[in-house]
Amino acid sequence: MGIVSPKCDFSFKQLMLNEKVRKYFLSDVLRIPVEQIRTVRLSNPFLWKRYLWQKQGILDVKVELNDNSRVNVELQIRMVADWDRRSLFYLAKMYTEDLLIGERYHKLKKCICINILDFVINEKPEYHRVYRLRDEQGSDYSDLFEIHVIELRKQLTGKEPVDDWIRLFNAETEAELDMIRTKNPGILEAIREVRIMSLRKDMRALYEAHMKEVRDRCAREDYVRAEGKAEGKAEGKAEYVLQLLDTKGTVPPELERIVCEQRNTDMLNRWHLLAAGAESIEEFVAEAGINLP
Repeated sequence: MGIVSPKCDFSFKQLMLNEKVRKYFLSDVLRIPVEQIRTVRLSNPFLWKRYLWQKQGILDVKVELNDNSRVNVELQIRMVADWDRRSLFYLAKMYTEDLLIGERYHKLKKCICINILDFVINEKPEYHRVYRLRDEQGSDYSDLFEIHVIELRKQLTGKEPVDDWIRLFNAETEAELDMIRTKNPGILEAIREVRIMSLRKDMRALYEAHMKEVRDRCAREDYVRAEGKAEGKAEGKAEYVLQLLDTKGTVPPELERIVCEQRNTDMLNRWHLLAAGAESIEEFVAEAGINLP
């Protein structure tokens, strides 16, 4: 029997809402004893920008540990241009976002980026690599920057703490979930969450709508790249926002007009996620900050 894929970005974010899942996942990836992690707080995924013309950073899952370290967990399904530079951009933004003019540098906190990739970036067998700032002899310059890269498509060795997490993210059926033999409380909780998502009709509908949007988005992006018609891309995203809103109730004509006229694809992506998670039209309007007459 098919399940809601845990590596779909929609269901992945749902998993990360569970504190136990977050805690044990970070414990295994960062190799921190779970007893030392008291809390793993979800924080605002929108990185602050000082000036209007600066690029806004939007993180998949942004977490703060109890020592105030910041962690960005990003799931990337498709190979995109400059994904490594984007990861560094988010890491640098996290590092500097809270330091105000005139404040001392000791306030800067450790920042960690965890990239979960559903594609292969090199031929090396290692599927979990950790990068830090070091000199040519391997001595640490600073431990304030740390990047983890986890490749889901490589052969597992059975020696990494993340092995069962990779099996979970790659699972597509109930049988594959059953094959994950573990006593890890976080993975067991994540498996339970996946099964609940797969059974709930509303979650299944949202998942199917999201996957349809992903497939159509890929097709639209291929068309846009070939034809250079960014207008069609924005219209397609607006259409799927409205389709999700239709499942929440009657969409007011003014709201439909605002969504259809929006041409900022980053904003439309944000509205799509808000529409998927909102329980009503009113909740979506409030969270999106849209003013209706």
